[in-house]
Amino acid sequence: MQTVTLVLILLLVVVVSGWVSRALPWPVPRPLVQIALGAMVGLAADVRVALEPEVFFLLFLPPLLFLDGWRIPKEEMLRDAPTILELALGLVVFTVLGMGYFIHWLMPAIPLPVAFALAAILSPTDPIAVSSIAARVPIPKRLMHILEGESLLNDASGLVCFRFAVAAMLTGSFSLGDAALSFLWIALGGIAIGVLVSLVVTRGKIWLARRIGEESGTQILVSLLIPFGSYLLAEHLHCSGILAAVAAGITMSFAEASGPLLANTRLQRSTVWDTIQFAANGIIFVLLGEQLPGILAWASETVRITGHDDPWWLLAYVVAINLALAALRLLWVWVSLNFTLFRANLRGEAMRRPHWRLVVATSVAGVRGAITLAGILTLPLALEDGTPFPARDLAILLAMGVIILSLVVANIGLPLLLRGLEMPAEDSHVEEEDRARIAAAEAAIAAVERAQHALAEGRGDADLYVSAAARIMDFYRSRIDHRSGDGDAVANARRTEAAERLMLLAALKAERGAILAMRRSRRIRSETAHRLMREIDLLELRHDG
Repeated sequence: MQTVTLVLILLLVVVVSGWVSRALPWPVPRPLVQIALGAMVGLAADVRVALEPEVFFLLFLPPLLFLDGWRIPKEEMLRDAPTILELALGLVVFTVLGMGYFIHWLMPAIPLPVAFALAAILSPTDPIAVSSIAARVPIPKRLMHILEGESLLNDASGLVCFRFAVAAMLTGSFSLGDAALSFLWIALGGIAIGVLVSLVVTRGKIWLARRIGEESGTQILVSLLIPFGSYLLAEHLHCSGILAAVAAGITMSFAEASGPLLANTRLQRSTVWDTIQFAANGIIFVLLGEQLPGILAWASETVRITGHDDPWWLLAYVVAINLALAALRLLWVWVSLNFTLFRANLRGEAMRRPHWRLVVATSVAGVRGAITLAGILTLPLALEDGTPFPARDLAILLAMGVIILSLVVANIGLPLLLRGLEMPAEDSHVEEEDRARIAAAEAAIAAVERAQHALAEGRGDADLYVSAAARIMDFYRSRIDHRSGDGDAVANARRTEAAERLMLLAALKAERGAILAMRRSRRIRSETAHRLMREIDLLELRHDG
């Protein structure tokens, strides 16, 4: 009963954080609000959450990484694949090596394997925190796609490095050759399992849906089980469950392209996954805040590990680690950019060097977040011989400090860096969208003609079907006319569509008001009102923007 109550409290705090972040007179990222509210709950209610590391990983990481892989724009990820791989793999190794030795030099009391583990778990970035800042700062779309792709892959690579470092601390030995072979098995095996599970499950449910029909609840539940199934199977076979969840998510978007779901299923599933993402990320940051009072209460004891008595030394260490992380990231981005420009010059391509502020913004945008917190909390409590894991509390405190400080720096620094900056031109997809809409309209007209002939054949009321088909085909022919022709005609057609959309939205608003008034006066049933309101909502969603 106590566990259920605790879960409900955490969910309630996540809900309140959304209200508070919107109500504040100045923009504050939601993760910072959640951390603050979690700390208030920890102080007021003396709530303490103790989760087993394996349980914590299983509950939070598979669904979050699966959803990132599922939703990331694949075309943009493939277009910028070299840059993303340089950041997600090269930068992770560079960060682990550089920060590992730096942390051990800065605080010799932290054993080198633990320093490498801390560096590894600090290497993944969190684009969700940056997205909350991007809502009020014009971050270029291409930069956001690169940050998203980097986060998707460096989550996995950072966590794999983290596990190797922890294993080295537990066993007391490390072999580079064995680690390389193990990494290949862990990485390739995890990817293969994720792809296989996602393909088998999606193909199976598509096959069943075509033969016995589709049920939205079942489809949604299956999508929820895929990341957990991929993760558990990979871990059972001693592969990377993290990479399996990522690979399953990426495969999911490709596998479902051959088997379209019902529109209602897609809408409901998207809503369910949005809720899961909001709740899981929120709970992680609330847990961070909830544990801060307890950890800070032991700050005086924890800092003695480093040979100091003043707890303010911990803040100095957090600032030093943040500065070192930013410097390594900036150095890597600068070298990577110049290498990219050099390769472009060799191919004879003209590439514009981005403004230095955009390069620095790429470094500042390396915010640490949910994955770093989820990973650091899974540090073992004890070594294999039963002795306490060395510097565990110190590593957790430092990681939490880095998360909070990186969020604050990004919230302040990104607006300053990007304010008034001329952004690189973004690719326009208007023509691509027009071609797709024309093709869809032509296919719809052909389908209506076939349906008209099939329904009207041999019936006495054939004129009724001809009239209905004519109205529908006029709608699609109008869409084709609006999307083809010369530039002025298309521009005028789009202005007409915009005016029609505004009028339609006004009409839908009036419809909604009338239905609500009829419901309040009990002239229609609640069920009828709900069905009509849903139709209006879907129409508004279709035409708004």
